[in-house]
Amino acid sequence: MQSFYQIKTPIQFITYNMAKKKEVTVEEKLRALYDLQLIDSRADEIKNVRGELPLEIDDLEDEIVGLNKRLSNLDTEVENLNNDIASKKLVIEEAKTLIKKYNEQQKKVRNNREFDSISKEVEYQELETQLADKKIKEFRVKIEQKNAIIETAKENIAKKDDQLKHKSAELEDIMKDTVKEEILLVKKSEEYAKLIDEKLLKAYKRIRTNVRNGLAVVSIDRGASGGSFFTIPPQRQVEIAGRKKIIIDEYSGRILVDGALAEEEKEKIANLLK
Repeated sequence: MQSFYQIKTPIQFITYNMAKKKEVTVEEKLRALYDLQLIDSRADEIKNVRGELPLEIDDLEDEIVGLNKRLSNLDTEVENLNNDIASKKLVIEEAKTLIKKYNEQQKKVRNNREFDSISKEVEYQELETQLADKKIKEFRVKIEQKNAIIETAKENIAKKDDQLKHKSAELEDIMKDTVKEEILLVKKSEEYAKLIDEKLLKAYKRIRTNVRNGLAVVSIDRGASGGSFFTIPPQRQVEIAGRKKIIIDEYSGRILVDGALAEEEKEKIANLLK
């Protein structure tokens, strides 16, 4: 029977060796997964420090935009009411001019019929004046009401602006301490994700999304899973420690690694992030 070296051509032999070099063991996959988990968990911790601040800032900015828009609308309404007042004042001025004109005409009438006709015109203009006066008073009341709302809106905007400045400064202080580390974490997360095959990486991301605290890969601690705290049978622990296959915790759905591997990778990642 021919050996491998006898049946393979030089090119086939090189290709075979390259393929062998690219093979990744289960242990290497587990280490890469746990490393990625440690990196992503640290990024989660930083996000938790920021808490709800980014969302609160977004909400405040939206509120301020809404209040400013409302304020602009109120200013427009007040301007329109002032224009209405100016228009009614013109009506009054025109009515007074006509009344004066009609009064002069009454002095020159030749009969009662002409006098009565002019008197009706005068009466009509006086009613127009009274109606315009009434409208002006109504408009002024509305302006007072809207000005009160405008003042309240301005006070609210000032308060929201102060809150926004305070929270933005708070977030900026937090980010000053963590921005460099976050950039490093994002970079390392991308690097370690490339070490994991696509199918396994998708499973990792899916588990992270579905479990509490984003822990998709956990170690065994005192015979129990770090994700569910249910005791793992000794035989199962031996399999996990053997690092020959990917083992999922039946209770939490998380990927399990042994404690020794976890400690080694924690030290490695801690040094890396320093």
